[in-house]
Amino acid sequence: MTNTLSFDQKYNAIGHQDTQYEGIFITGVTSTGIFCRPSCRARKPLAKNVVFFDTPQQALQYGLRPCKVCKPMEQMDETPEYVTALIRELHENPYLRIKDYDLRQRGVEPSHIRRWFKKHHNMTFHTYQRLLRVNAAFNSIKKGGSVTDAAFDSGYNSMSGFAEGYRSIFGSSATATEEKNVINIVRFTSPIGPMFACATDKGVCLLEFTDRRMLETEFKDLRKRLKAVILPGEHPHLTHLQSELAEYFAGKRQTFTVPLHTPGTDFQQTVWDILQKIPYGETRSYKQQAVAINNPKAVRAVASANGKNRVGILIPCHRVIGSDGSLVGYGGGLHRKKWLLDLEAGVTSS
Repeated sequence: MTNTLSFDQKYNAIGHQDTQYEGIFITGVTSTGIFCRPSCRARKPLAKNVVFFDTPQQALQYGLRPCKVCKPMEQMDETPEYVTALIRELHENPYLRIKDYDLRQRGVEPSHIRRWFKKHHNMTFHTYQRLLRVNAAFNSIKKGGSVTDAAFDSGYNSMSGFAEGYRSIFGSSATATEEKNVINIVRFTSPIGPMFACATDKGVCLLEFTDRRMLETEFKDLRKRLKAVILPGEHPHLTHLQSELAEYFAGKRQTFTVPLHTPGTDFQQTVWDILQKIPYGETRSYKQQAVAINNPKAVRAVASANGKNRVGILIPCHRVIGSDGSLVGYGGGLHRKKWLLDLEAGVTSS
């Protein structure tokens, strides 16, 4: 690959709190004896005091200690255990209502929970709970349950309140459930940054890093194509996905079996199908992709279809590079693309 970062490129990257370099390198500071993430908010050190490492373990072996500000030994934006426990409890019983008093009884400061959910889910903790309850009510009604039972199980004191809340989310009454669909969404961490995953009953329909610039556009497109609402909630396909991804990131999985649901044009479907046929540890150019679909002049169209792929890693657009071998066009960031290619190359060469 031709995208190995020089010392100057790495040095220029630090000091800006830029998360796109997470997992790519570690900054060691010899004057203080600590090592940091690329996105650490601490003051930028002098270049003469900086040593770069590929992993935190290398920095430890060098004799440095982890920064207490950015905590480089932990995964970026990893969900704290007390938040994980709350989410697990809510997903097991979506009709549960956890209030500030309940949080304090658990030894959790409500303001910490509010900040975490606002930052990572762009909603309050109470809104997250409400959407889980509405999701559960939707599934209950769709399976033949009564609207009245769903309303009161959801914690509403009146049918009118439930009807208003339901309509504000779905745009229609609970009696029109058959005309609507729900896309379930979860957030989880990976070695190179937090990710969102979405699924319907047909399969996984989105897998993206949470800082993907086009993420909101992709959400909007999915909602429109599937006539669906995106709500937080577990799904067997999402559990399956996270299990296989953990194996992939550990270098123990090269193919995926979780079902996919990828609405798009016929041309996009053709390109995405060809993408999935690129072997693990190998790369192809846009030109080679165009030839593979028997349309060698469609290089630009192929590149555009690659960019519209919503299911990263599983539909491996990171395996497509420039004709000259350079890294080009990846929604998750070129440095993540390099990390994924290096991971696969290391597995296949071992």
